Amino acid sequence: MCNHSTVHTFLLWGFSSFPELQNILFVVIFSSHVTILLSNVSVMAAIKLSQSLHTPMYFFLFGLSLSETCATMVIIPRMLADLLSESKTISLPACATQMFFFFGLASNNCFIMAAMSYDRYTAIHSPLHYHIRMTRKVCFELMMASWMAGFLISLCITVTIFNLSFCDSNNIQHFFCDISPVVHLARDYTSYHKIATFVLPAFVLVGTFILITISYIFIVLLVMKMPSAKGRYKAFSTCSSHLTVVSIHYGFASYIYLRPKGSDSFREDMLMAVTYTVLTPLLNPIVYSLRNREMQTALRKVLDSVIKFFSQLTKTH
Repeated sequence: MCNHSTVHTFLLWGFSSFPELQNILFVVIFSSHVTILLSNVSVMAAIKLSQSLHTPMYFFLFGLSLSETCATMVIIPRMLADLLSESKTISLPACATQMFFFFGLASNNCFIMAAMSYDRYTAIHSPLHYHIRMTRKVCFELMMASWMAGFLISLCITVTIFNLSFCDSNNIQHFFCDISPVVHLARDYTSYHKIATFVLPAFVLVGTFILITISYIFIVLLVMKMPSAKGRYKAFSTCSSHLTVVSIHYGFASYIYLRPKGSDSFREDMLMAVTYTVLTPLLNPIVYSLRNREMQTALRKVLDSVIKFFSQLTKTH
């Protein structure tokens, strides 16, 4: 009987299943990662530098872009290194650290999106008192609460999993330390742990989704009472970007973390997780940029400033 862990390193076996695709995957994922960083940093710079974007909605968008950028930094650089390396090992403490930060940031994204839905409801329900209710202090408190709740839940998940005993197999059927592939390696994995590792992610996903749904039910009721079609269109258009991002994020996350797991589902989950960790952070800034004229104008100013900076730099040399 194994009462304590004898495994000190894991093998991230994920992409070893596709040896003929590793070079192509490296190019695609590397290109996507650079695009994610550039697009999210551009969005954050535009919000920071443009006075017209210093509003609660863009404050939360800044926080979401920062959180998603950090989440990709936790996963993708390691993924790229493993694609080029013969040795795909990760130590037990490094695996726990990766899981803690990834799920902390992923949970934070959910809470921020719930805060954004409340912000949209407040803007439509009380447009005259909007800036009184959604003050800088309130926005900051909501943002801090999102980060604290996200990392607290992630800490509970990580402690629960890494208090288990890992004795025999050390092959993680994934490209990062995800919940299911790791816990299925534990010798003393019981129904209690199975419930705990399902309930905590479900609490984040389902709980925040319920809050978002409630906000949008009230938004729809308010909008339907508006007398003019132009007013209704304007109200719905302010929510369209957020709804698109919520649909993409919750669609992928729910499929990965809320459906029943089996040992033969890891390969499918891994392919979905690649899409979730690479595509979602890439789409968010694109969605907000394409659907928002204010953001487009601010991004053009940032781009012009960057071009002027480099043109002046080349002239001096």
